[in-house]
Amino acid sequence: MKQLTHYEIENQNQNFPITIVCDAIRTPENIGMCFRIAESFGVQHIYLHENSPSLGNRIVKKTARNTIQQIQNGMYSDFSELIQQLKKEGNTIIGIEITDKSINIQDFNFKNHEKLVLLLGSERHGIEHIDLVDATISIPMYGRNSSMNVIHSLAITLYEVTNQLSKLEVK
Repeated sequence: MKQLTHYEIENQNQNFPITIVCDAIRTPENIGMCFRIAESFGVQHIYLHENSPSLGNRIVKKTARNTIQQIQNGMYSDFSELIQQLKKEGNTIIGIEITDKSINIQDFNFKNHEKLVLLLGSERHGIEHIDLVDATISIPMYGRNSSMNVIHSLAITLYEVTNQLSKLEVK
C-alpha cells in the first residue's frame, strides 16, 4: 500500500446545485474553511455578509488554500433580501440548525429539491433569521456536547447532500 500524492489523485470534477449562505460568520478560519470544503464538494456559490472577514484577509486565504478563485462568491448586506432573491430563483433554503422542527439529516430527502441553499449561522447565536428557512436539518450527535463547529457541520451536510445527489445523477 502506498499513500498517493496530490499529483496522483484525479477527482471526479462535478458541480452540484448548492449555494452556501454564511449568516453572521465572523471567524477568518471558518470563512477560509468554508471555501475549502465547499470546493471539495462541488458547491456552485458562496455568499458572505459584508461584515465577514475579507477574502483578502491573510488567515482566510491561508485556510482556503487557493479555493476562493474556484467558487463563485458574493457579498450581501441585507440577509432577508438575499434569501427572498434566492427563493425567487427556485432555491430551497435549508438551515443547518437544531430547532424543534429539525429533520435528522439522514431522513431529509435532498433529491426532492432542484436547487439548494445551505444556511450557516454563527457559532454563538446560530441562524439569526430562522423564520426565513424552508426547513432545518440537524446532525445526530452521541456525546454530551449539543453542538459542533459550523464548518464541521457543513462538511457532514455536504457529504450527505452530494451522496444523495450523486446517486440521482447515476440513475
